[in-house]
Amino acid sequence: MNRRVYLAVDLGASSGRVLAGLFDGERLELGEVHRFANAPVNVNGRLYWQVFHLWSEVLAGLRLAARQFGEEIASVGVDAWGVDFGLVDRHGELLAPPVAYRDDRTRGVFERAFADVPRGEIFAETGVQFLELNTLFQLLAVQHIGSPPLDRAARLLLMPDLFHWMLSGVAANERTIASTTQLLNPHTGGWSRPLIERFGLPQEIFGDIVAPGTKLGPVQARVADDTGLKNVQVVLPGSHDTASAVLAVPACYTPPSKGVAGGAMEQASPDSSQETSAGSSLGRPRPWGVSGGAPDWCYISSGTWSLMGVEAPRPVINDDVFRGNFTNEAGVAGTTRLLKNISGLWLMQECQRAWRHEGYDYDWHKLMLLAEEVEPLVSVIDPDHPRLMAPRNMPAEIVALCRESGQPAPASHGAVIRCALESLALKYCEVLGLLERLGGQRIERIHLVGGGTQNTLLCQMAANACGRMVIAGPVEATAIGNCLMQAIAAGDVADVAEARELVRRSFKLHDYQPQADERWAAARERLTDARGGAA
Repeated sequence: MNRRVYLAVDLGASSGRVLAGLFDGERLELGEVHRFANAPVNVNGRLYWQVFHLWSEVLAGLRLAARQFGEEIASVGVDAWGVDFGLVDRHGELLAPPVAYRDDRTRGVFERAFADVPRGEIFAETGVQFLELNTLFQLLAVQHIGSPPLDRAARLLLMPDLFHWMLSGVAANERTIASTTQLLNPHTGGWSRPLIERFGLPQEIFGDIVAPGTKLGPVQARVADDTGLKNVQVVLPGSHDTASAVLAVPACYTPPSKGVAGGAMEQASPDSSQETSAGSSLGRPRPWGVSGGAPDWCYISSGTWSLMGVEAPRPVINDDVFRGNFTNEAGVAGTTRLLKNISGLWLMQECQRAWRHEGYDYDWHKLMLLAEEVEPLVSVIDPDHPRLMAPRNMPAEIVALCRESGQPAPASHGAVIRCALESLALKYCEVLGLLERLGGQRIERIHLVGGGTQNTLLCQMAANACGRMVIAGPVEATAIGNCLMQAIAAGDVADVAEARELVRRSFKLHDYQPQADERWAAARERLTDARGGAA
C-alpha cells in the first residue's frame, strides 16, 4: 500500500501535541510535528482552560503537518482528558471557556447531590466512580451557582468533542469520553435520561452518542484553507486519552463475549430501582471471566494520572466495585475499561514546580537520580490523599503527611521523590489485588504505557511492589491508539487484535522482572496505617 499518514491531536493537562502516524502496511512510525504547553489560567478565582490558545496551537501543528506530508494525510482525530466540557448555544457560539477540573467550584457538591439521588442509585445507573470533578458534579455546581451559560446552552461538548466540532463543524458526543461524565448508562450505551431528569439538568444539551471510528466528514472549508489540509477526514478515535492508550496496549486481545451494536454491553447489575447504598446489595460479585474470558493482564496508563484497570467484555457493577470506587468507562470495540483513578506523575510534576520556584531547576532524569541515592522504603503516604489534589506546595504536604502518620519526614528532595514513587507503586499493588478479586483470577502481567514508562525507577518499583512482570511501552500509547483507531476506520488495519500486533512489531518494549525484597510487605502495611492516620 502507499504510505498513509494519520494525524493525532493529543491534548493533555500540561501539554498538547500534534503527531503523525506513518503507516506503510507493515509498521507504524510516530513522529512529533508540534508541541505546545497547556495549563489553566486563574481569572478572579476560577480556573479556565485556555481553549483558544490551544486551538491556535492545533492549527499551527496542522499547518506544519500539511507542509510535511501533503496528500499522504488521510485523517485527523483528537483525544484529551475526561470530564471537562464546553457549552455551545444554538447559533454555534462557545458560551464560556471550559473550567478546569481542579477548580474548587465542586467542593461540597456531593452532599447536595446525594440528597436528591442517593449515591448507590447513581452508581447502579452509571457504574462510575465518585470524584467531585466528574462532569455530573461540575454541572450540578454550575446549576447551583445559577450560571447563565447553562441556561443558554444547546449542546454540551467534552474537550475532544469541542475540538472535533472546531475541525469539522459537527457537534458529536463520542462514547469513550462521554463515559467519564457519570451520566452515561453503560448497559444501553446512551445517556442516562432518568438521571438527567432527576437532577433537573437540561435534556437537550446531551446529543446522540457516537462510537469510536465514526467519520464526521472532512475538515471544514475554513480550516482546510487555513492549514492546507485538503480532503482530510475527521475521524473519532477513542477520544478519551485513556481509551486510546488502552487500544495501544501490546497485549493479546480477546473480543467481548456479548454486547450490542456500538459497544453497549451486557447488564451486570440488578434492577436499578433497588435501594442502594454503601453496604447494600448491588449484586453478587460476578467475575467477568465466567462467560467472557477474563484477561490475565492489566494496564497502567501512566501520566499526570495513573489509570489502572482491565479490559472487560461488559460493565461490572456490584457491591465490590462500588465499595472499591472503581469505574466502568467505555473502551473501543465494545469493551469496558474497568479501572481505578490513581494519582500519578502529578506528584513529581508539582514537586518539580515548587522547587523551580526555589531555584532548583531539576529535569526528570535528575529527580530519578536523586531518588536512587536515598534509602528505600523509609516513609510512605496515600498518593490519593485529598490534600495532594491541588496543594499550594506539594513537597511540604508530602513531608507533613509523613510526620502526621508517625513516620520519618523525608529530609531531602530525593527522599521526597522516592516517597512519592514508592507510594505510587504500593498503590498499584493494592489495586492489583482488588482487580484480581473482582475478576476471579490471577493477573500475570502489568502493561505500563504512557509517559511513566520513561521513569525506569517507577517501573522497577511497580514490579517489585506487585510481584509481577511489568512490560513498559509504548511511551506514546495515547497518540498511537488515536492513529490506530483512524487506521481501523479507514480499513487499513482490520481490528483491535491486528492493531495490537502492529504495536508489538513497531515499538520497543522493556520488561521489568520483580526483585524480591521483604521490605515491600512491611511498607504495604504502613501505607494502610498512613491512610488511616492522615484521613
